[in-house]
Amino acid sequence: MFYFFFHAPAPTEIYTLSLHDALPISARERKGEVVLDISIDPGSNKSDTRLWLPYPVSDKDQTIEDMRIEGNFTESGIYSHGENGVLMLYAEWSKPVEKQRIRVAYVATAKERVRKDFPSSSTELIPVDVKRYLKGTEFIPLDGVIGKTARKITAGKSGVEEKARAVYDWVVDNLARDPLVQGCGLGDVEVTLAKRSGKCADISSVFVALARASGVPAREVFGLRLGKEDRQDITGGYHCWAEFYLPGYGWVPVDPADVRKIMLVKGLELKDAGKYREYYFGAVDEYRIALAKGSTDYLAPRQKAGPVSYFMYPYAEVNGKPLKWLAAQKKLKYKNTFTAIR
Repeated sequence: MFYFFFHAPAPTEIYTLSLHDALPISARERKGEVVLDISIDPGSNKSDTRLWLPYPVSDKDQTIEDMRIEGNFTESGIYSHGENGVLMLYAEWSKPVEKQRIRVAYVATAKERVRKDFPSSSTELIPVDVKRYLKGTEFIPLDGVIGKTARKITAGKSGVEEKARAVYDWVVDNLARDPLVQGCGLGDVEVTLAKRSGKCADISSVFVALARASGVPAREVFGLRLGKEDRQDITGGYHCWAEFYLPGYGWVPVDPADVRKIMLVKGLELKDAGKYREYYFGAVDEYRIALAKGSTDYLAPRQKAGPVSYFMYPYAEVNGKPLKWLAAQKKLKYKNTFTAIR
């Protein structure tokens, strides 16, 4: 089921990872304005264009404020995916216009997320609303090679934290970053596991699948890296990490993909990446905001094309056919700009 929250008529890779060389001693923050500009060329068909964007919201780790939406769309609305609560901005163009455009601007304040004060013992009771993150999906299979690999990884391990750490270490040890993969990858778990390489959506999805197959609730976090410069193009800053749920404690961030990216950027071997491995189990840096948590194969209102493997980039359909969002921007063009606020 989908819920509709708001409706209004229309008003008239290249990202270089830079991380702390020392582990943080206190939580940090990053604040700035994010502006997303999108234009769509519908070609000879001047109508029936639909667009979906993740709609970021405030939580204990980030504040999203001063949201502004403008463009020449016919109508728009904020919708929620009923199962996991992912919010999305929907806009459509049903009248002829030469170039379809929309701008979304907001002020984001992100905090470094540190969840490392694990209790010495915890209940193994998983809340009802978290149990859905134990289930397999079309894009997160839990049987076959996934289940077999998960059982091997967690053999002799007990408890959620111990199993989650075993899966995390295995992913870091066995999945390399492939810089030739477009964008953040396709998030295809079985393909990534077979290739033993991919980008952040691929690697994070493998962690989630192996964790769930091990009885550990887990989900992807789809986000955007904030700039480190005072003003910066962050279009290439889309990034996916993961979280697992520790009963009696809460959601714990993990980012094996960034461990592998740092290794690639710095030319490190596994034996030299220890501090990054330790940091990204239970923490992620402040240069990122979450756009959506959990996979969403069908959008709201439901798209006409087939399911999407994940929802992070702008997604658009013209006449019911999806426009490419990972390949070079042609019909669907978008740019994210970050301006720091001190």
